Amino acid sequence: MGHSSPTATRSRSLPRLALLVSLLASAVAVLSLLLAAPASAQTTPTPAATPGTGDISTQFTIGGIIQADGEPVEGVEIAVEGSGFSEIGTTRSDGRWSVSVPGPGSYTATLQVDTLPDGVAPRDPDNVSRDVTVGTTNTVNVLFPTGEGTTVTGSIWDTLFSRFIYGLNFGLLLALAAIGISLIFGTTGVNNFAHGEMLTFGAIIFYVFTSMGWNLLLAVLLTVALSAALGWTQDAVLFKPLRKRGVGLVQVLIVTIGLSIVLRYLYLYFFDGGTRNIDTGITENVTIGPVTITLTSLISMGVSVVMLAAVAYFLTRTRIGKATRAVSDNASLAAASGINVDRVIRIVWVLAGALTGLSGVLYGLYRGVTWDMGFAILLLLFAAVTLGGLGSAFGALVGSLIIGIITELSTIVIPPDLRYAVALIVLIGVLLFRPQGVLGRKERIG
Repeated sequence: MGHSSPTATRSRSLPRLALLVSLLASAVAVLSLLLAAPASAQTTPTPAATPGTGDISTQFTIGGIIQADGEPVEGVEIAVEGSGFSEIGTTRSDGRWSVSVPGPGSYTATLQVDTLPDGVAPRDPDNVSRDVTVGTTNTVNVLFPTGEGTTVTGSIWDTLFSRFIYGLNFGLLLALAAIGISLIFGTTGVNNFAHGEMLTFGAIIFYVFTSMGWNLLLAVLLTVALSAALGWTQDAVLFKPLRKRGVGLVQVLIVTIGLSIVLRYLYLYFFDGGTRNIDTGITENVTIGPVTITLTSLISMGVSVVMLAAVAYFLTRTRIGKATRAVSDNASLAAASGINVDRVIRIVWVLAGALTGLSGVLYGLYRGVTWDMGFAILLLLFAAVTLGGLGSAFGALVGSLIIGIITELSTIVIPPDLRYAVALIVLIGVLLFRPQGVLGRKERIG
């Protein structure tokens, strides 16, 4: 009486088997796209090697383009050295430069400021060197932003304003991913340590599409759609079954760490360890007072603001958004009032995937695409969420802006490599005086 028949057992297992098969098919399709990335990258014309530095077909190359106000700058020299290797590359007539290096390794590319023509100066005179890691890709591109002016730095107020704008840009793209973390935590209580890999997924997929020559808008829309599908898949295949089985939050946390490791090394296997720059074809710069910023960065800031406004409208004006806030406040009470909690959580995962994928696109435009880019800023994302208040989407926005601005302002007095550490120190200081975060609520414990 109390035992189910084998036929019934098989019938219940069929939907799960079908879901597993569809997941594997989707994974194969995505991985095929990733495999095509290096091949697509090879179709891009590679800058010619500097005479005397070797055959580019058998040598690895570090190169780039020097421009000022969208126009190529001629005659500029860049010194490349590392591992006993020292060579100088000079820009060609179209502003390109390249240096062939002996092989994979760590190198330093330094802009020779005294070779810049009159009226052109580095955008950041104190940061004219770039540490470059050459992996398995033939060419690594290095950027040296320049603009009109002299090599003399402006006033401290100009520097502060410039850093503020750069920090605002960084904070806005952090906010898109941080809100996804906050929504997932608010509705499920799960701290998803694989969230950084969702950001990396968006950047890599967008790079693949653009390297194939696709229209930028179409590439963005498809990337966001695939990122949303990744969020749906994670909940449907992994986290919903864990919830149904009553698995504790600590165990789920360990699962997210394992998922993060698996995805990260899949990216490394198929995408390799090099840094890829996304070519949008947009090279213009925009000057706002003392600040010179690329048009691409300005567009990404506008996209971030529009998306954040759309999320705010969704959470405050739509029925599903209000249901999401209700589940975040008290899931049991929300379920008792007739809200389908599982459906809300599924929507949250889809929304978080879409926002994080878009954040990956913008971050890829900002810093280039690498296999571990999401993991590199994951701690900053959690710092932003904690600083703003766990489970609060608006708190995640405020925390992200604070983190982004502070990390950039701190580079005025400390080396850029230490800026992320400053953000975490600020987080610790805020939590000592306001443990619930900026917009979090005080809760009684015990």
